[in-house]
Amino acid sequence: MTEVWGDERLREEAAPLVERLVAEQVASKLTAGDPTLWGPEAESEASIRLAWTKLHETSRPLRGEIEALRSTMNAEGVNRVVLAGMGGSSLAPEVITNTAGVPLTVLDTTDPGQVADALEGDLSATMLVVSSKSGSTVETDSHRRIFEKAFTDNGIDAASRIIVVTDPGSPLEASAREAGYRRVFTADPNVGGRYSALTAFGLVPAGLAGADIGALLDEASSIAPKLAQDSEDNPALFLASALGGAHARGAEKVVFADTGSGIRGFGDWVEQLIAESTGKQGTGLLPVVVENADAPGFADAGQDATPVAIGENVGTGLSTSGSLGELMLLWEYATAIVGRLLGIDPFDQPDVEAAKKAARSLLDAPTSEPAKPTFVDGTVEVHAPEGLVPAEQTLTAALRAFFDAVPEFGYVSVQAYLDRLADASAVVLRPEITRITGRQTTFGWGPRFLHSTGQYHKGGHQNGAYLQLTGAVDDDLTVPDRPYTLGTLQLAQALGDGQVLADHGRPVLRLHLTDRAAGLAHLVKALQEVSR
Repeated sequence: MTEVWGDERLREEAAPLVERLVAEQVASKLTAGDPTLWGPEAESEASIRLAWTKLHETSRPLRGEIEALRSTMNAEGVNRVVLAGMGGSSLAPEVITNTAGVPLTVLDTTDPGQVADALEGDLSATMLVVSSKSGSTVETDSHRRIFEKAFTDNGIDAASRIIVVTDPGSPLEASAREAGYRRVFTADPNVGGRYSALTAFGLVPAGLAGADIGALLDEASSIAPKLAQDSEDNPALFLASALGGAHARGAEKVVFADTGSGIRGFGDWVEQLIAESTGKQGTGLLPVVVENADAPGFADAGQDATPVAIGENVGTGLSTSGSLGELMLLWEYATAIVGRLLGIDPFDQPDVEAAKKAARSLLDAPTSEPAKPTFVDGTVEVHAPEGLVPAEQTLTAALRAFFDAVPEFGYVSVQAYLDRLADASAVVLRPEITRITGRQTTFGWGPRFLHSTGQYHKGGHQNGAYLQLTGAVDDDLTVPDRPYTLGTLQLAQALGDGQVLADHGRPVLRLHLTDRAAGLAHLVKALQEVSR
């Protein structure tokens, strides 16, 4: 059973907004697919983005199709699922399978080492799900090319192992059918990527991996009638109003901690939903996912942030509890309604393309000369922008100068263009930086976060400072029939996004680790010296 709780201040702030939303019949209009809820400028986009409110009903035929395909593949000895997808195409399947306790190898990276690890699995038992709404996602296309060649090189009929999920009419649908891939699933095109958890994008890879997608749809169905009601008891109206009311007084950050929900990775999924939906036109809600309720930035969230417990109520801020399907639909409703309260279109992502264009321009005009660092400290090359070059050329001094550039009530974004598995220790940077600076700090794996919080960084409140981590590549991977390697693409994505952020007038400090393990250790030591 879903429960939403807010502390006394949030309840008081939310009350008049809930009353207004009920009077305006926002919940029922949203459920009916009314595209006028966000104003005339958003109407065109909204008119083709609202089918998600009915997915718990319309996606049910997928269950039988997915189970039949899984049974056939398993009978052939193919039971390992690798998913190539970015953003909503990977975040939803990952939280669904992690929560269900079934294995799914997710590739939402351009790090050569992480992709190589996936290739080292048992290819004879592997199926590749290629998932892309547009059909032209560069990361996903690169993964498809690499795995297709690997299958062929190992004497495996590649076409029989590749399953595609895409929008109808996309370039990927056409090329997949021409190539004779094992199966092509087309999703409902009237659903945006971050609202697509209960479409084929979320259900196909999760179902093939063994998750009970029928139960997930049942969970969403159980809460759907309540979310459609124009009533003060509608939990989505209260949740949206609490977040909107907090934002109005300057709490534009939302800090998520799991407090025993039993859902693994919900914060990463809801992070994209909120950041891409609201972070635009200089406003929005910045989700900050922390390690637990004791982590820096949660209990001591500060006046610019609202703590949200996923699971057990901790007595302050907000809490939401329930099953995964319930919480997914609840937060989708609440996020769309927050868009109305903030006066923005929750279904577009106007700033995401900027980083992609910048990366493409670097790939189209490659240089053999690597960027010259400002200075080098041990195994870390420091690339500091003009104005943040310390007099003392040490990593510690560079970090101090960078942290001094974070505005009051601003935030730090750690962007790790590294291997999410082999370089997992990098996550310790988030709580350490929060502790040192007293500023909310986010952590994202690049380029994964570009399809998530990347929109907010450029379009939301312009008070962020960005710490980029890039690393040396020992064994690069060629992308078949493309003039670049994965390592080249990964670096281009970091440099491209960094340039766009700098063009927005934001401080960007890039640290390049010439030895990843040693560099991360040196960085942690330097942070400890900053705090002294």
